[in-house]
Amino acid sequence: MVLVSAARDYVNRMLQDISGMKVLILDSQTVSIVSVVYSQSELLQKEVFLVELVDSISKSKESMSHLKAVYFLRPTLENIQHLRRQLANPRFGESHLFFSNMLKDTQIHILADSDEQEVVQQVQEYYADFVAIDPYHFTLNIPSNHMYMLPAVVDPPGLQQFCDRIVDGISTVFLALKRRPVIRYQRTSDIAKRIAQETSKLMYQQESGLFDFRRTEISPLLLIVDRRDDPVTPLLNQWTYQAMVHELIGIHDNKVDLSSTGKLPKDQQEVVLSSEQDAFFKANMYENFGDIGMSIKRMVDDFQQVAKSNQNIQTIEDMAKFVDSYPEYRKMHGNVSKHVTLVTEMSKIVGERRLMLVSEREQDLACNGGQVAAFEAVTNLLNNESVSDIDRLHLVTLYALRYEKESPVQLMQLFNKLASQSPKYKPGLVQFLLKQAGVDKRTGDLYGNRDLLNIARNMARGLKGVENVYTQHQPLLFQTMESIIKGRLRDVDYPFVGNHFQQGRPQDVVIFIVGGTTYEESRSVALQNASNSGTRFILGGSVVLNSKRFLKDLEEAQRIAKSSTNVV
Repeated sequence: MVLVSAARDYVNRMLQDISGMKVLILDSQTVSIVSVVYSQSELLQKEVFLVELVDSISKSKESMSHLKAVYFLRPTLENIQHLRRQLANPRFGESHLFFSNMLKDTQIHILADSDEQEVVQQVQEYYADFVAIDPYHFTLNIPSNHMYMLPAVVDPPGLQQFCDRIVDGISTVFLALKRRPVIRYQRTSDIAKRIAQETSKLMYQQESGLFDFRRTEISPLLLIVDRRDDPVTPLLNQWTYQAMVHELIGIHDNKVDLSSTGKLPKDQQEVVLSSEQDAFFKANMYENFGDIGMSIKRMVDDFQQVAKSNQNIQTIEDMAKFVDSYPEYRKMHGNVSKHVTLVTEMSKIVGERRLMLVSEREQDLACNGGQVAAFEAVTNLLNNESVSDIDRLHLVTLYALRYEKESPVQLMQLFNKLASQSPKYKPGLVQFLLKQAGVDKRTGDLYGNRDLLNIARNMARGLKGVENVYTQHQPLLFQTMESIIKGRLRDVDYPFVGNHFQQGRPQDVVIFIVGGTTYEESRSVALQNASNSGTRFILGGSVVLNSKRFLKDLEEAQRIAKSSTNVV
């Protein structure tokens, strides 16, 4: 069972057994958990006439005893306090309490003591403490995502909270899948090790009874890795549909905010991009930008045919037929205008920022050697007036990650040039990334030049040529999945936690990236799963990154590190 259907099933079970008019009360995180798997119209069908946030409900005193309150909250201290106050002065006829994770005994006692008027009908744990954005891709939307990048000497107060949230999210994924995994982590990452050990402690000691599912011959695998092992993927411009929308405009909980793009009607300023709700998007989300244009043209042509036949209304029967098909027609119209708007907006950005030129160089830096030519090409683009500041920073960072050891003098020249041409550039930012994610800190063979097998593979690829220069890059995750399938993931690089080892090749693998995933990686996972290798992969992360978010986290980590220890 995949994640979207697991989360949908939980929401279904919450709503279907409670008859009558309901208000659904969520918190700032469960709102995301529900919204990606359930649409507004589906909630209405389940007689949910009001959706409120738990903290805003606290401010209102108006009685609504005709409504039944369905709470779906994370079991946090703050939410329990909100509930305490609301149960002491109930506004709703009944309250049904559902929590996205495990409740502590003390929390249950607090709730029981507060419910003096006995409005609570049930208290349940429904394990959906993750945001299932696609069937094989989940995120946790952690605001303080920069935490993972802080050097070990900086022990920030929020780090434990950051780790706890990840452990909570991962554990409910496995509770939803009804499995207990064998756990491995990336050896060079302290935070990956810490999260792996805390997850293992929860699953095998503190809550071992809860995770004691029927054993299968081969346990699933949970692999925890660090974003810093592949800092290249989040820095690249993207050319496949879903990844490109996120890079150039931004996707949050499967919604795209288009309000800043100009004069759009109000109902089109925020659009939903969900593979579960939009057949065109599902069919094209991993396609190249060029092919998307052709697909959209076909969709527009089909729509025009439908529109033409609707104009030809002559009899009452025709009219009745049109009224019956009108909702479908309207939905089709909305879908066409949504995708046309997105592609038009992205084409505009590609032109303005000269992204064809920039991206070809980025792909070269990520995939091909040749330091002298790379230095010259990056210098030329830095001198190009029409290249934006953010793209200049991408190019210098990608060059630095690739050639940090080979050309320190030329690297300094690029840093100086960047500082003089981009006034917003924070000095020392790229050097900070090299300290955190440079070649000495990485486990995987990021550029395919450490391992003989990878060198041979790269040479073969170079001889064959690439189908598309803009999408030749493959994330490090692709190699990791290949190693797992072939049983080649080395124990020395990815040790096991405790004495739980893998017997044979796992059929289910959850790879969690501390620091965030990208849509390029989720595409790799979807294509790998479609190849029927016998192993099913699920990808999860603390957030979903684009280059803007990755650099924002980097800047925040640099600022904290500077102020607390003068590390940089």
